[in-house]
Amino acid sequence: MKRIQTRADNRGVASIDGWNIVVRGRWLKTAFVDDEDWHDRPIMADPAGFAQGIRASGLRADVFTFAQKIPDCKPRYPFPFEWDNVAAIPLISYQDWWRRLTSDRRKDVKRAEKQGIVVKRVGLDDNLVQGIVEINNDVPFRQGKRFKHYGKDFETVKREYATFPERSEFLAAYFSDELVAILKMVYVGELACFLEILSKTRYHDKRPINALISRAVEIGLEEKKTYLTYGRYQYGNKTHSSFTDFKQRNGFERIVFPRYFIPLTFKGRVALRLRWHRGLLGILPAPLVAVMLQLRAHLYKKLAQKEMNAE
Repeated sequence: MKRIQTRADNRGVASIDGWNIVVRGRWLKTAFVDDEDWHDRPIMADPAGFAQGIRASGLRADVFTFAQKIPDCKPRYPFPFEWDNVAAIPLISYQDWWRRLTSDRRKDVKRAEKQGIVVKRVGLDDNLVQGIVEINNDVPFRQGKRFKHYGKDFETVKREYATFPERSEFLAAYFSDELVAILKMVYVGELACFLEILSKTRYHDKRPINALISRAVEIGLEEKKTYLTYGRYQYGNKTHSSFTDFKQRNGFERIVFPRYFIPLTFKGRVALRLRWHRGLLGILPAPLVAVMLQLRAHLYKKLAQKEMNAE
């Protein structure tokens, strides 16, 4: 690898050979490539050199982490690693994906068409952004927690959806010319990756999300991608969740790949040995994680009801 070029700024970001390295964490500070999952070129040619560049940059970090991307899943670096995972649909054929679906999901795809849901490939313009704002503001809580996009204004939504413009695909689901669901997909090498997929809750019975996924599979095949991905299949020791069930029923499977960890400080070496880098979801027993998540969902449900009554 060529000589490492480093530059740190006052925001806690270092530029190393053109890659932005950011740090997260309070007690244990972990460095990683910003937007790692969305880069379409190989990140690591010399991980040891990158680690040395982080030390030289002045960033306060204890551990540096990076991952290989599927389908390159065979470990090929001499550093400590753990198996990370992604929810993915192998893009072999539309019929192969169709066979992976549960019978209910196949009915949902057909129901969407019968109910009048129309899916279009669209560009990001002001009309689409305004429709996304309305979807964001549909309900303040989703999946048992406060929805992070609720209340965002037009300019914020436009800026966030404008990322990776040359590699993005927008699919919009309409009912009677009203935007009822949106999917942003980003092409990353051999992958077609869901960045966001949302719908208005009052149109749930028309199954616009299932229609979007069906069309995304078709487009991924047209673009000759090998996988369609949608975040992680499993988060830490959270082995069961409605989100995981949703992915499984829609044909996604769990594919593992190596994530590497390079200690940068003595604290980092100790933390890796004790597995503190995994965070609470990766340390606590799965049954306890499940109870905590159920409690959180219950509390947020109470809060949502309180806010609705106040209105």
